[in-house]
Amino acid sequence: MPEVSTILAVMFAGFALSATPGPSMLYVLSHTVGQNRAAGLASAIGLALGGVILALATALGLAAVFAQFGWMVVALRYVGSAYLIWLGIGMIRGAQASASMTLLAHQVVPKSFAAIVRQGILVELLNPKTVLFFALFLPPFVKEGIGSVHFQLLFLGALVPLTAVPSDVCVAYMGGALAKTVNDNRAARLGMAWFGGLVLIAIAINLHVRLL
Repeated sequence: MPEVSTILAVMFAGFALSATPGPSMLYVLSHTVGQNRAAGLASAIGLALGGVILALATALGLAAVFAQFGWMVVALRYVGSAYLIWLGIGMIRGAQASASMTLLAHQVVPKSFAAIVRQGILVELLNPKTVLFFALFLPPFVKEGIGSVHFQLLFLGALVPLTAVPSDVCVAYMGGALAKTVNDNRAARLGMAWFGGLVLIAIAINLHVRLL
């Protein structure tokens, strides 16, 4: 079982990424505004299920690689933490641009609840950036001597997309009101981007130099 500090770090990192306006938020918002709240909720469920499937598949693949090449656990720990720092710096550098961007919902074709869930799963599974994220995000949190590497990867991999569920459900229920609030309060968006970026950088540093 991963340590509590590791679980919290993964949850904080996942929350920092999901709470910042991006493609996933726009996807859920578009179905909420373009159809109804149920459609927005269905899209959130689809994204979550797709994320869990992708996280588990990635974890299984990484576990097989680690079993074959043990040294890659350490190597990917450094690569992964560098990736987190890169993401954090990217969020901070793009903070001003994202704060000035208007959050708009796209037109969608009305579909059934089940069809939207299936579409959400496919959207998440076929997103190459998501695949890269899991492949580089999970390894830094694997620790030897506290249990099976296989289990750690599976547990943490499933945890990441689940941290996005609360924010996606919030978007599904608030819809247009949330978009208006976010667009009107750009200073808050700027602060969120800085906060999220600094959280990711702090987590990456904490993997090597214990700050907490």
